[in-house]
Amino acid sequence: MSRPDTINMQVGSLAITINRKAIKNLHISVLPPEGVVRVSAPEHLSDIAIRRAIVPRIPWIKKQQRSFLDQPRQSEREMVSGESHYSFGKRYRLAVVERRGRHEIYISGKSKLELRVNPGTSHLGRKKVLEDWYRKTLKTEVGQLLPRWLDAMGLEGCDWRIKRMKTMWGSCNIEARRIWLNLELAQKPLECLEFILVHELVHLFERHHNDRFRALMDSYLPGWQERRHLLNSSPLANAEWSY
Repeated sequence: MSRPDTINMQVGSLAITINRKAIKNLHISVLPPEGVVRVSAPEHLSDIAIRRAIVPRIPWIKKQQRSFLDQPRQSEREMVSGESHYSFGKRYRLAVVERRGRHEIYISGKSKLELRVNPGTSHLGRKKVLEDWYRKTLKTEVGQLLPRWLDAMGLEGCDWRIKRMKTMWGSCNIEARRIWLNLELAQKPLECLEFILVHELVHLFERHHNDRFRALMDSYLPGWQERRHLLNSSPLANAEWSY
């Protein structure tokens, strides 16, 4: 009987997702922002062999999870005047303006984010306006970055989309040549967005995070490790969005 490609395994106090793939070596990933543990394992390895390989790495796994838990998080956003919001790494003070008309967001001056909504717009309604604005601004930046990087890397066009993701900043469907980007990147410095974009494009050359992958990253984006550190040390959102 063939083994399932994906299983959930409990190793001590750790809940781990195991993905069996046509690879030679076992790879362990601890994914931000919540420290979810995923293991890519060769297809021939038994559950017992996988467990034995994971156990010695438990201290490292827990260290990575602690680093994510210690990462600063924004307080719950109430969508009222005076609270802080971020756009591509820059901090803005929210100013809520109630008036009749279309819901809009404007950057006013150097540090004010003006949210214009109809009187009585709910908390969730205000969040929806902000999220739509984040999506629009992120699309604009990706639309400028992606063509340059496709040209620099000698790649043909690929599809890309944006969505909220809990455990990843981005992902790449190699077969479909489709990249997904986390909507929260609209709040992070542009260097972080560029790092994730290049990271996912490199997966079109190399599926796994191995030595070849890191060499390609070094070639295309020298100093990418600093950008990764900047991303993983910046405040995480602490909010339930409208959808």
